[in-house]
Amino acid sequence: MMAMITDPDDFFTKGCGRCARFDTPDCSTRPWIDGLNALRRICFSMGLEETAKWAHPCYMHAGRNIALLGAFRSDFLISFLNAGLLVDKAGVLKTPGPNSQTPSVIRFTTVAEVEALEPTIRAYLRQLMDHAVAGTQPPKMAREIDLPDELVDALDADPVLAEAYHALTPGRQRSYLFALSQAKQSATRVARIEKFRDKIIAGKGALER
Repeated sequence: MMAMITDPDDFFTKGCGRCARFDTPDCSTRPWIDGLNALRRICFSMGLEETAKWAHPCYMHAGRNIALLGAFRSDFLISFLNAGLLVDKAGVLKTPGPNSQTPSVIRFTTVAEVEALEPTIRAYLRQLMDHAVAGTQPPKMAREIDLPDELVDALDADPVLAEAYHALTPGRQRSYLFALSQAKQSATRVARIEKFRDKIIAGKGALER
């Protein structure tokens, strides 16, 4: 199993470290590196602190996660964390997957798209930075699909995990819901989600090896 990166610089030169395509020309970051660097530049120019979380560059302010960058075969993205606090005046935010509650992601396929939306990206980063300083929390939302709160929070915070989870077959999704439902404590469910993450990314069910 590949080891996830812990240095954000590695993401921009090698990838996330989650699969065998890491540090090869076939890594999903390679076609989008100019766009990813453009997003990185915007985050740095806003004064955000860069770190690596969930094997991806994560940008922080006042001790809170603000945004995450990611890359897939078909596009690259910026994911706004605690996005329930955002006022999406531009109407550009999309959900990471069909079961996600909160629109939190902007997807791109060109550097020009990043440049065109730079004022919006900056405005949304500023909103979240201000909320981080104020300590405001996003509202909890009612939902039709019976997912544990801890899984909803994890999917909203981690677009890579969300993409992988929503790509699972319904049976595999249910295997995780069943495993999480057996835990009585919230902390146990959070720990199980972290433990399951690599399996979900690999497209496996909770009981598969």
